[in-house]
Amino acid sequence: MARRRDRILAAQRRFRAFYPDGFRDVDYVALERRYKWDAHRRFVAELGRAEYAAQLDAGAYAEIARDVVRIEATTNLLFSFEKIAVRHAIRDPAGAKLFAEGLYDFLWGPGPPAARFDRWQRAVSELPRAQTRILTWPVLTAFAFLARPRVHIILKPLVTQRAASAYGYDLRYRPTPRWSTYASVLGFAQQVRTDLAEWRPRDLIDVQSFIWVLGSAEYD
Repeated sequence: MARRRDRILAAQRRFRAFYPDGFRDVDYVALERRYKWDAHRRFVAELGRAEYAAQLDAGAYAEIARDVVRIEATTNLLFSFEKIAVRHAIRDPAGAKLFAEGLYDFLWGPGPPAARFDRWQRAVSELPRAQTRILTWPVLTAFAFLARPRVHIILKPLVTQRAASAYGYDLRYRPTPRWSTYASVLGFAQQVRTDLAEWRPRDLIDVQSFIWVLGSAEYD
């Protein structure tokens, strides 16, 4: 227990070395939080649950898919090859329909989170693809993270594994997307949020940013 506490304190010191005022630090908000929050606000304004459902009922699959991709494009959450793969997939009308319906189902569909994740994973795996991979952890999680950052978090595999190791958290990671891994990542996020309660994290954007600072080579 003492060793784990030491790791938590070391992680907090690392974050504060860059952002002394924690999640209210001016530089933190400018560099890590604002662009993600702005993208979330655009998602809510353009594709909130009611509007998203109405567009689905109208068959506006291509419009939905293009709007989602356009909103994500204002961030650096996906690698360039992932952005290209998704854009290629939704050019096909069948791909746009699969993407639009699948994402809505993941965000607000029936059943427990595990079942919704499994359906979304299958939908992404069936999207038209060119030469680049599309079924990656960031593609599976980035759009939900922007849409509902109080519920979902993006999984960047290398950074998250590195952060979990530094934090002393037993992350059950598997490269092949499956619910058990995502559930473990959400558990890691919840543990970080609990440990940082005094910092008053607003949502999983703050938690994801903490994980990023802890695990990214950009901050070494």
